[in-house]
Amino acid sequence: MQSALHAATLMLPDLRRGLSRATAARAAPRLLMLTQAAAVALADGEQILAWGGVGGDHHKHGQRLDQLVGAGRGDRVHVESKVLCDHARCSLGAAIVAPLVVGDARAGTLVAVFPRGRRLGPEDTRTVQETASLVSAQIELSELQAQGERLARAELRALRAQISPHFIYNALAAIAAHIHSCPEEARELLADFAEFTRYAFRTEQPYVTLADELHYVEKYLRLERARFGDDLEVRIEVAPEVLHVVLPVLSLQPLVENAVRHGVECRGHGRIAITGRDVGTDAELRIHDDGSGMTAAMASQVLAGRGGGVGLSNVQARLKTSFGIGYGLEIDSREGDGTTVTMTLPKFRPGVRAA
Repeated sequence: MQSALHAATLMLPDLRRGLSRATAARAAPRLLMLTQAAAVALADGEQILAWGGVGGDHHKHGQRLDQLVGAGRGDRVHVESKVLCDHARCSLGAAIVAPLVVGDARAGTLVAVFPRGRRLGPEDTRTVQETASLVSAQIELSELQAQGERLARAELRALRAQISPHFIYNALAAIAAHIHSCPEEARELLADFAEFTRYAFRTEQPYVTLADELHYVEKYLRLERARFGDDLEVRIEVAPEVLHVVLPVLSLQPLVENAVRHGVECRGHGRIAITGRDVGTDAELRIHDDGSGMTAAMASQVLAGRGGGVGLSNVQARLKTSFGIGYGLEIDSREGDGTTVTMTLPKFRPGVRAA
């Protein structure tokens, strides 16, 4: 039992990446332990992706599945009394064929092959069927993860569409206001605007480091200071230990923009503080404004996407898609006493890295 559990534990991370030739090759030796067969084959719809165990000298990836176990019997687990093989020294006999089903569709096939003369009982069929169910579950999780990544990309496109009109209008207005009175400042602001928009709208980079995101947040804030002058006070204190943390691109900037719009813009002045600290295995970022605040009910609506604000629900969804339900945003706000948005991120998450 310990050996089987160990084999299953080693196999799961590979199949969480989906069923491919590479992941099947790594999983095949673990499947030998789980099924107690002489050989196993993992196949996609038509051909073998990987073979493990006896017969590997003549049964290889690329072989058509129907050249091993015939045409099959649909989506049911079944026993083939003899595998199809004309190799003179092949010692393999009967096989148990189990479909790998994801949702309502067949994603592949697991074939457990046993030595010639071995009598197969119901317990053998049940073992192979349960192993196939475990493999199917991991493939399904990989599909769900891929769907989550596609959803995150769609949400990022939606966020870009949401923030761009407001930001672009205000930034260009601020630049225009400096053209005659301070042309050098206008040129620098225009360069910051161009660099920020290039960062915000490039498509090939789903994740960035906190250091990169802060760099462009500072460019955004410089454009906002051109609007408000000394009426906008900004304090940034982020511990060096968390600057390497990876987060979805445009996760911090919408929170800062939201603080400007609702904490500063409505009054014409205000203070914003951005702080970051190391909290063990996680990093905690806080964006605070001293604006008019909101009720707890309004804060819940904002995170759910039913209230005002630039992209908070969008950021929340992307954080949870990337890191799980234990991470994301919290809003602490009281009417007349400002708002603090706290973002919690893991300091490391396998598979999530900056480009």
